[in-house]
Amino acid sequence: MLADKLRKSVLQSAIQGKLTEQLATDDNVEDLLQAIKEEKELLIKEKKIKKQKPLPEITEDEIPFAIPENWKWVRLGEIGIWEAGTTPSRSKSEYYINGKIPWVKTGDLTDSILKSVTENITQLALEETSLKIKPVGSVLIAMYGATIGKVSILGIEATTNQACCACVTYKNIYNKYIFYYLISQRDNLKKMGAGGAQPNISREKIIKTIMPLPPLAEQKRIVEKLDNVLANIDELKVNEEKLSILQKNFPDKLKKSILQSAIQGKLTEQLATDDNVEDLLQAIKEEKERLIKEKKIKKQKPLPEITEEEIPFEIPKNWRWVRLGALSSVITDGTHKTPNYVNKGIPFISVQNISSGKYKDTKLKYITEDEHKKLICRCKPEKGDILLCRIGTLGHPYIVDLDFEFSIFVSLGLIKLINKDINVYLKAYMDSPSFEWQINKVKVGGGTHTFKLNLKDIVNFLIPLPPLAEQKRIVEKLDKLLADIEELKI
Repeated sequence: MLADKLRKSVLQSAIQGKLTEQLATDDNVEDLLQAIKEEKELLIKEKKIKKQKPLPEITEDEIPFAIPENWKWVRLGEIGIWEAGTTPSRSKSEYYINGKIPWVKTGDLTDSILKSVTENITQLALEETSLKIKPVGSVLIAMYGATIGKVSILGIEATTNQACCACVTYKNIYNKYIFYYLISQRDNLKKMGAGGAQPNISREKIIKTIMPLPPLAEQKRIVEKLDNVLANIDELKVNEEKLSILQKNFPDKLKKSILQSAIQGKLTEQLATDDNVEDLLQAIKEEKERLIKEKKIKKQKPLPEITEEEIPFEIPKNWRWVRLGALSSVITDGTHKTPNYVNKGIPFISVQNISSGKYKDTKLKYITEDEHKKLICRCKPEKGDILLCRIGTLGHPYIVDLDFEFSIFVSLGLIKLINKDINVYLKAYMDSPSFEWQINKVKVGGGTHTFKLNLKDIVNFLIPLPPLAEQKRIVEKLDKLLADIEELKI
């Protein structure tokens, strides 16, 4: 994202002295370092800190970029006292139960002021372990694992675990400058910690890391500038993330909008030359009566009349609202009994194989041919039929286009249309928000129970039915528009 690139660029400019003006009135950085030396000697004399081994001299090879004349390259160990914490024994519950002393873990670090933690320890843990309370203003950095380089400034007094190193800066070192410098070096710190099974940068690596040190006055100017600029970058990032979400969701929203327009007759022109939809319905009715007479299908119960209250939107004059059952010879589902699966045989299809609207053989199961023959006596899917997800993932339709026989599980509904020429239009309707709205009205389940659609409700679903010629125009229009929308996806 642009915001992330800007943040890195601004931080890099800041630590190179390119974000602020160097002023002749600033104290000499050598005086600052002399004051630190004297402060350190006093702390050693007062036995508040131990005398440390001298840090290695900084070589020309280590210096990555030029800095202003009144700045100086130093090692982080020269500007503060760095100490990692520890983890009190977990076997001693008295170290943790009812603890009130904040104990910082690396997961608590947020690249900001730290004012709360997820765990506390007791006074006993503090007394019996090497833990020390770090003062407000201490700079914290994560040393191990995935959080390497995460930082915070303590806004409370706290202790830390062994994966978190705390720096109490010497006088004339602005803690927030160190904070920003560590953020700017996160990528380098991660590289330093790479290579082991458990990446770590260790206290020793930290204190030997070099840093460009400006005079105190300029440290403060840099921090003030960064506070303002990074706040604007944070706002930019929020807006970028919102835009990214909009871009990601836009194609799907546009697709739903187009589908809804299509099934309301707003995407195509109604032509006077189209056949009357009543003729289509009459032909379907007559074909159904013939199939019943020939005992190829059973006579269905009369469907309830469609009431004005049920109709969700207006449709063109030459369209009709019909129930799905009126267009179908059979609406049923797959076997309710889990069959005995075999390694090879007849494919046994469930929701996971067709919920995308296309057939996928991922995790496909198989049954024997004998078991398949038993199942197809009741439910035989064929080319042109529609399978509808009715348990778990609801409402996703799939037009059967397979050249092999298969059986289906109870999670799928089978819709056999009297006139299979309407199946593509019907699938488009089933992909629309209007169909989803109908599903949400009648679905059962929820909570600990899986959502499902009852067959009687599927039979009674309302369909806005255009003449066949307009169905074809709608499908052609949708094919082109939805293909264009797919190209918008990121």
